[in-house]
Amino acid sequence: MENIAILTGGDSAESNISLLSAETVLKYLDKNKYKGVIVNRKNNKYTTNESEIDTTNFSYSHEGKKINFDKVFIALHGPPAENGLIQDYFESINIPYTSCDAKVSALTFDKFSCNKRLRNLGFNCAKSIITNSNFDSKNIEKNIKFPCFVKPNQGGSSYGISKVDNKEELPQAIQKALIYDEKVIIEEFINGVEVSCGVYKDKDKILTLPLTEIISENAFFDYEAKYEGKSREITPARIINKTTTAVKEITKDIYEKMNLTGICRIDFIIQNKVPYIIEINTIPGLSEESIIPKQLKVANINLSEIFNLCLNNIN
Repeated sequence: MENIAILTGGDSAESNISLLSAETVLKYLDKNKYKGVIVNRKNNKYTTNESEIDTTNFSYSHEGKKINFDKVFIALHGPPAENGLIQDYFESINIPYTSCDAKVSALTFDKFSCNKRLRNLGFNCAKSIITNSNFDSKNIEKNIKFPCFVKPNQGGSSYGISKVDNKEELPQAIQKALIYDEKVIIEEFINGVEVSCGVYKDKDKILTLPLTEIISENAFFDYEAKYEGKSREITPARIINKTTTAVKEITKDIYEKMNLTGICRIDFIIQNKVPYIIEINTIPGLSEESIIPKQLKVANINLSEIFNLCLNNIN
């Protein structure tokens, strides 16, 4: 039986979501194969419910015995996992982990750089520019049409995001985004149907899950819509088969060309039958109310099966 550290917590605004994901992983982990232990990272310390982790080798004490982990299931959203910082640490002590590597994670977490890379690979993304606290409103107005979205360049769970309808709203929206990151991405508004596609690899085959259509009661799919019931998430999405097939093929293509690993989720907005990539989630939410578990349910794949696959696919 392998000892699995289920890594959660973190110091970002997403720590509460991480805790919910970790509880789901623990609940559905195959008890015949794995002994799961939740490890909470907070203020640069790692702790189980019994003791603090020895970071020289990522071990802990249980009833006076030192216990080593065989693998790490990463259920920590936001930094230092989704931006790739923690992956380097696990590689340095030779502990396998479930998620993209440091280089891929750093790229996908940087929205502006990720969009640039995706466009270079031939994918459709919203037009965007990057700015900071010394922003030039006139330059923004010249390059991006209203309405537009203002987002922290690095961040998740829709924290700090605003939909901006005119130039007067721009400074306040940028200040809001700057709370979460020193760089701000300003992105053109793509008007259409929002869908999300789960994707993973089984051996050498890249597989997609049923699409989820997202209908927010708010101006966009913000934190309140995601986690406080202010949205409808319909799986499978109510779009024509041709568009569904196109989104799934694009998702698989992105997974391969961006060197993604583990289970990921890619979000799109379909405008005039053209799918535009909104975001790549390398460590998507796994609480039972999250999108990926709902897609798995529709696909008749149980969570134990997918968690086994995530752990089996790492060396």
